[in-house]
Amino acid sequence: MEFGIPKEVRDLEMRVGLAPSGVLSLVKSGHTVYVESKAGLGAGFSDEDFRAAGAQIVYTAAEVYGRSDVVAKLSRPTQEEHRLFRPGQMILSFLHLSVASPDLFEALAEKEITAVAYEMIEEDDGDLPVLVSASQVAGRFAPSVAGHLLRSDRGMPGQQKGRGILLSGIPGVPPAAVVIIGGGTLGVNAAGAFMGLGAEVTVLDRNLSKLKYIDERFNGRVTTMFANKYNLQRAVRFADVLLGAVLIPGQRAPLLVSREMVKTMRPGSVIMDFSIDEGGCVETSRPTTLRDPSYLLEGVVHYCVPNMTSVVARTTTYAVTNAALPYLRALGEYGLIGAIHREPALVRGINLYQGNLADSAVAAALGRKVTANLPRGEERTR
Repeated sequence: MEFGIPKEVRDLEMRVGLAPSGVLSLVKSGHTVYVESKAGLGAGFSDEDFRAAGAQIVYTAAEVYGRSDVVAKLSRPTQEEHRLFRPGQMILSFLHLSVASPDLFEALAEKEITAVAYEMIEEDDGDLPVLVSASQVAGRFAPSVAGHLLRSDRGMPGQQKGRGILLSGIPGVPPAAVVIIGGGTLGVNAAGAFMGLGAEVTVLDRNLSKLKYIDERFNGRVTTMFANKYNLQRAVRFADVLLGAVLIPGQRAPLLVSREMVKTMRPGSVIMDFSIDEGGCVETSRPTTLRDPSYLLEGVVHYCVPNMTSVVARTTTYAVTNAALPYLRALGEYGLIGAIHREPALVRGINLYQGNLADSAVAAALGRKVTANLPRGEERTR
């Protein structure tokens, strides 16, 4: 099979769809991998690194899309990429179709694309292996970003002044209060990272099993609260850093923190809405970019960058490669029909099959109906 790795084109997107190690694995299995020249530079991978792994270097995105049966990338395709889709092609990426611009769905449908959303590949036990890999990076990187946003010197032109709090505190001075909404992979990794720096961490979730796991994992050093409205209001009020880490696969994230709650936060506090890929779980959130990552609203610094892991592009690329490679190898060896029998998690990630909607949750989010006849003869329900 022929695989393609295009250069990501979104502003400051430095991740790449597959690391050279993943290319080598596919090539050794007898497949051809086309990599667009300079696709890996942002993550520290040269064209020579890919050549040494057996890739064929091509010099335009059109060549990648034109030659490839399967395109693997990280960032959601942009409008300029839509015209490059090859009819009948398969594209694997973080898609987030429930909140994407309608033009992406229309382009995928028009070109009869089979689109697999990395964030929705789901194992029988509920694990989301590719999303988990990216969430681990985001969670562990969160304290680095939060510490910067809290700095007092951010009141310079074009910046928003933080509360001037050291996450860890010092003897005689309390640490920052970090509140995490969502006890999934991102939330747990963020809790561990913040706790490791000495912050006071509270995690809210509606799943008591997750809260029990967090309590046991951190030996009671992380406070857990059931995520009802009363507790959310209390926790938001005392948070120096508020993290939104809520996910419902294929659906828009629920709005759990209202503008009125945000108004109760202290000036210079920080909101980091990691649910922004799915629309955000804070009413005052809106997507930002790495070039202009934060804004001030209701006196609170907001950070809502969908691709924030791009600033640690090499780590993220390796993490996603490790998680996605088994599915790519299965596609190469068995084709789509064979692959979904050997890797059932793959079928749960299919948003469109040959241009037709295949997932009920995505269809509901888009106000459409499931129209696909999947090879397994059933739609994916959630």
